[in-house]
Amino acid sequence: QLQFVESGGGLVQPGGSLRLSCAGSGSPLIYYAIAWFRQAPGKEREGVSCISSNSETANYADSAKDRFTISRDNAKRTVALQMLNLKPGDTGTYYCARITACSHDGIWTPSGSWGQGTQVTVSS
Repeated sequence: QLQFVESGGGLVQPGGSLRLSCAGSGSPLIYYAIAWFRQAPGKEREGVSCISSNSETANYADSAKDRFTISRDNAKRTVALQMLNLKPGDTGTYYCARITACSHDGIWTPSGSWGQGTQVTVSS
C-alpha cells in the first residue's frame, strides 16, 4: 500500500516561500495521480494541487494558482510543492495523497491512508 511522509513545512513570514516534499513508499508512485491537501485549524481538508501520474497534467485550487508549483520525480518516489508569496491563509497542515484522477474541476478524491502531514505557518 502506498504511504507518504511529508516534510518541509515551517514558520515563514508573509511573502516568503517554502518547498514541501512528499516521499512515497510501499508501491511505485508511477501508477498514481497525487494531490496535496491542506487543513487549517477548524476547517475541512481541502485540495491545493494535483499532478497526473506522468506529470502531463497539473491543476491548482484558485488560492494556489500563480503561486504554487507541483512537480514529481517518479524514480525518487517524491512529489514536491513549491510555494511562493505565502499568505496567512496558507497556514495549515499539508498532506499528500493518492487520488483517483487529477481533474480540472478541482474534485480530487483521496484514497489510502493519510501521513502525518507537515505544518506550514505563515505569520509575521
